Amino acid sequence: MRAYVGVTDGDWYRFLAERPNLQEVNFWRPSSKQAFHAVQIGEPFFFKTHHPHNRVVGGGFFSGFARLPISTAWELYGEGNGAAGLHQMREDIGRYRREPIPLHEDPDIGCLFIRDTRFFEPDAIAGPPPDFASNIVQGKGYDLAESGSARYFLDLFHRLTGTDFEIDLSAPWHRGGPVYGDPRLRPQRLGQQAFQGVVLDAYHRRCAITGAKIRPVLQAAHILPLPNGGEHRLDNGLLLRSDVHIMFDRGYLSIDPSYRLLVSPRLRADFGNGEEFYSRSGEQIAVPERKPDRPNREFLEWHVETMFKAA
Repeated sequence: MRAYVGVTDGDWYRFLAERPNLQEVNFWRPSSKQAFHAVQIGEPFFFKTHHPHNRVVGGGFFSGFARLPISTAWELYGEGNGAAGLHQMREDIGRYRREPIPLHEDPDIGCLFIRDTRFFEPDAIAGPPPDFASNIVQGKGYDLAESGSARYFLDLFHRLTGTDFEIDLSAPWHRGGPVYGDPRLRPQRLGQQAFQGVVLDAYHRRCAITGAKIRPVLQAAHILPLPNGGEHRLDNGLLLRSDVHIMFDRGYLSIDPSYRLLVSPRLRADFGNGEEFYSRSGEQIAVPERKPDRPNREFLEWHVETMFKAA
């Protein structure tokens, strides 16, 4: 089991602690240059304030990383970014960058999405991990099976979850939900907003089928719908233009397990239209670079067999 302790701004922490209804937050970084791999989706992530306060004040469960423009991060998370408005968020980021962000610029930031967040009551706030050096700026990851601080993190974990169940620190642990299909698949459930963010990032903000890159019309679509047992998982997502999303959900379009576009003959029969899609039929769609992030074969097979209007 792994955990991460991230160093947080006191204003960010206090703003969110006063809004316990926000269960998904963006633990943003002012730069997007460095990706985040310290923990996997579903593993615990704790918030520690800067010196001199230097206390662990809460946490949640890691829900994904994405490089997003500031405006998109605000669109997805709003006050979950730890600010009362977009202008305030831009000022906060500019302060960490040590220069104001020009009004005409919308730079990318690093977004660490955290779900099921909980901020501790004053009497439950903890001191920092025993080996957490004072000069650590961003944070530190821990392998709890090897860490000499196992007892410390078990206590933090119980404060975070409000439970006292036993945990095997030598085994991977992820807070997830039921997983469709093969039960051996590791739970990878994201928060609802994190799902939107990681799908946008993985597909480079372009529709997987048409290549459209107009942000307001791009939507993160589920291959296996939530009512049918699907989850907010990157491998259950496609970035689609809004009209393409509707056609996909209604079975006029589908994707086979080789990532080739399938176009139903019903599109022409029902609407006398669809030439844009018939011309692309059989072509491979755009998919993320990393194989684990690409659409899950089982989910695609389900969509073809259950939703696609083959005739």
